[in-house]
Amino acid sequence: MAQLLAYHFGYGAFGPTRRGKRLRPQLVLRIAEAEGGSPERALPAAVAVEILHNYSLIHDDIEDRDELRHGRATLWARYGIAQALNAGDALCARSFLALAAAVSQLDAAQVLGMIGTLHQAHRVMCDGQALDLSFEDAVHVDLASYERMIAAKTASLFGAACALGAASAGADERSVAAYEEIGRAFGMAFQIRDDLLGVWGSTDATGKGVAGDIARRKWSFPVAWALAQPACSARSMIEDAYARREPLGDEAVARVVGALEEMGAREAARRALGEHLRPVEAAQSVPVRRFLLGSLDLAVS
Repeated sequence: MAQLLAYHFGYGAFGPTRRGKRLRPQLVLRIAEAEGGSPERALPAAVAVEILHNYSLIHDDIEDRDELRHGRATLWARYGIAQALNAGDALCARSFLALAAAVSQLDAAQVLGMIGTLHQAHRVMCDGQALDLSFEDAVHVDLASYERMIAAKTASLFGAACALGAASAGADERSVAAYEEIGRAFGMAFQIRDDLLGVWGSTDATGKGVAGDIARRKWSFPVAWALAQPACSARSMIEDAYARREPLGDEAVARVVGALEEMGAREAARRALGEHLRPVEAAQSVPVRRFLLGSLDLAVS
C-alpha cells in the first residue's frame, strides 16, 4: 500500500514528478489565516481535504479510463484496477483519521462538525460522479443538468475546504457559510476552466492528451452549451459525433473542436467562468480573493 500511494503522490523513488497545485488545502490554510487562526490548528483539515481529493482522483481515473495524470501513467494503468481501488479506499479512511486528529487542538464537538462538513461534501461528490457517468451513454445533456453535475462533483469539495478553513479558525456560522458559498462559486469556475483545457489545452499544460475530453465524448461546458444553441450545421456535426457509442478518432475530434470554435463555445465558456467568479470578486478578505483569482490561469490557448 505504501508503494501504491507513494507512486500516486510522486514521493520517494517515484519522484520528483509533476504535482498539482494543492489548491484545496491551500484554501483551508489561507482562509484560516484570514480569519485569525493559526496554520497549526488548520493543518489537520487541510491534510484531510487533500487526501480526500486524491482518493476521488484515483477512483475518477478508473471510472473515466484515464491512463495519464500529470504526464505519467495513472495508478490503475500501472498497478491494475483492483489495487488502485484499494488504494483509493485507504485514502478515504485516512481522510477521516487526519481530520479526527484535530481534537488535539480543537473542541471535539467542533471537530465532529468539521468531519460532517467534509464527508457531506464527499457524499455530494458521489452524486455528481454518478451523474457524470450517466452522461456517458446520453445522446443529449442539457446545460442545466451539466451545471448540476459540476456543482456536486467539483464545487462541493471547494466549498467544504473554505468552510473548514473558517471553522478551524473559530469563525461564526455565518462566516463559515459565506466562505462555503465563495468556495462553491470558485469550484464552478474552476471546472469550466478545466473543461476549456480539456478541449483547447496542450498536453504540456494538462498532462493529458490533446482534446482528450472530446475523444472520449465527455460532456463538458463547451459541448453542452453548443448543443443548447439554435440549429446549424456546426451544431448538427457536434450532435452527430456525440451520438456515437465509441471514442472519436483524431479527424472526428478535430472536426468537433472546429465546430465548437465556429459556434463561439470557447468565448461562451469564458463568459460563464467570469459569471461564477463574481462572488469570489466580492469576497471581503483581500488575500483570499487575490489567491482565488490568481490561481486560475485564464489564458487558455
